[in-house]
Amino acid sequence: MTTDSSSPEMTDTDLQAETDVFRRDYSRLRDEIGSVIVGQDRVVESVLTAMFCGGNVLLEGVPGLGKTELVKSLSRVLDLEFRRIQFTPDLMPADIIGTSIMNTDESGRYRFEFRKGPVFTQLLLADEINRASPKTQSALLETMQEGTVTVGGELHVLDQPFFVLATQNPIEQEGTYPLPEAQLDRFMFKVVVGFLDRDELNEVVNRTILRQPIDLPVVLDGSRILDLRETLDKVVVADPLRDYAVRMVLSTHPDNELAPEGVRQFVRWGASPRAAQALIRAARVRALGDGRAHVAFEDIKYFAAEVLQHRVLLNYDGQAENVDVADLVSDCLSTLSVDA
Repeated sequence: MTTDSSSPEMTDTDLQAETDVFRRDYSRLRDEIGSVIVGQDRVVESVLTAMFCGGNVLLEGVPGLGKTELVKSLSRVLDLEFRRIQFTPDLMPADIIGTSIMNTDESGRYRFEFRKGPVFTQLLLADEINRASPKTQSALLETMQEGTVTVGGELHVLDQPFFVLATQNPIEQEGTYPLPEAQLDRFMFKVVVGFLDRDELNEVVNRTILRQPIDLPVVLDGSRILDLRETLDKVVVADPLRDYAVRMVLSTHPDNELAPEGVRQFVRWGASPRAAQALIRAARVRALGDGRAHVAFEDIKYFAAEVLQHRVLLNYDGQAENVDVADLVSDCLSTLSVDA
């Protein structure tokens, strides 16, 4: 059995105490944001899970479903610095990360001075990220993976925690640039934001008409989030569960013996090793949120669609038949046995 990074001095009682604290804070965060965002419980849960893991999220949904409001609410309850970038075709990398300009010092001598761009924040909303050119999209790669920005050979470290939440519209594709596979892989989750049902839409319209502001309290700050992330490393992941996550990723590869028929027929390339890591990290958050200091098989299955659906690439037949990757992931889950 594996207990990654657990301290040998830590007792079961200490670990359970940390678990209870994590569950309390996680539940309060979810409830506070849920008081603002109507009908998107799964989306809120996914975003919070990725945030605790130190991952980034790609939100896909039509306009008007509360994606921007979700990020604003998150910044208020977490007391994090928040900035928003509206991606457009004419946006340049320097508009995001910043640029060096010529300036004079107190003695009148010229020198280069770096002016930081909006990426120097803690919670970044990259709105309609697929409207920017690939060159500009790639400017986020280093920040998303390393938490740093390199300009003119100088390395600038971003304040932690740093979290990117990007949005894209799945309907309007004119004048857009699909995200390259390398950048998609940097997103821990891809979350599809569904439309509201009748009761939920009535509630949204009612709140809009009444215009009653909701005062969100600060639940956690940046340093506390980093402390809670350390608790994740102490969650027990038994060897069979780790292997289950690995087999789940392998089942998305068409040339692997574990792949179901749909994957063999419609998939060109399966998920990367980052997917297996993301499954374990997300499972740990779900376990702690449920008050457990150990991961179960259901924890790994729970976020399988969010972890895998943007990392599995369809072949020509899959694209021609408009195959839903989420359905292929469901096939993998249904055919994969928990026993090795």
